[in-house]
Amino acid sequence: MTMNQSVTSSENAGKRKGQFSDVWKRLSENRAAMAGLFFLIFLIFMAVFADVFFDYQKACVDLNIAERLQWPSRAHWFGTDEFGRDMFARVVFGSRISLSIGFIAVAFGLLIGGILGALSGYFGGALDNIIMRICDIFLAVPMMLMAIVIVAALGTSIVNLVIALAIACVPIFARIVRSAVLSVRDSEYVEAARAVGGRTGHIIFRYILPNCIGPIIVQTTLRIAATISNIAALSFIGLGVSAPTPEWGALLAGGRSFIRDSSYLATIPGIVIMLTILALNLLGDGLRDALDPRLR
Repeated sequence: MTMNQSVTSSENAGKRKGQFSDVWKRLSENRAAMAGLFFLIFLIFMAVFADVFFDYQKACVDLNIAERLQWPSRAHWFGTDEFGRDMFARVVFGSRISLSIGFIAVAFGLLIGGILGALSGYFGGALDNIIMRICDIFLAVPMMLMAIVIVAALGTSIVNLVIALAIACVPIFARIVRSAVLSVRDSEYVEAARAVGGRTGHIIFRYILPNCIGPIIVQTTLRIAATISNIAALSFIGLGVSAPTPEWGALLAGGRSFIRDSSYLATIPGIVIMLTILALNLLGDGLRDALDPRLR
């Protein structure tokens, strides 16, 4: 590496660090976004270390009929279900299931949709037309309905649920990435990279996508929220995670039979789902404002 290249790399690294600091500063000034971020960090912490706080087999699987349907108390913060299992432990372990499926499904959707969108936006022409028309076909079907059809066809399992939700995310990310790529593909730095003989893949991943990261990050947070909602909905109707595995939608479905005398069984999982989706939406809105150059 020459001295000029070393200096250029240092300048680029310093510029990226400065941009990150600037975005973080604006994000930290948004109280709603920070509240959402802290809630998500707490939720992820509890999900990761759930085995440290609870014995999964004893708290979430084994029956304890003597303590069934107890309202929230010091002994059981969220009460117990119809089998005497601790609801707080089941909600915490349920967060591990819901968040894992949501993040993994969106990650696969972003990977596949991002590649398709980048190719479509960069090359244009017939390839762009083919990819976008296929995306239009998928977008014509509501995300929830598509997931129901895929899970019903493949069978009920966590893997099939991830596949169904990832496929539903692909056309959305493809359109977002394509739009972002179109806005920067004719920029001077991209033209310069082409002029010096840069390979197509190198240009896309080194110069184009890093400058499109703002809308992609925002859409990712919002899509995770929608995916978690769909996971809960699929489990609620029996096409998601099967019992006795604790999952928020399944907990909500199990509590509806006791809504009159033990309303907390349905209320608490519903509140947790609501707060998680709200936190993700608040974070997404905050990131959108922090990454918007017009608000700097």
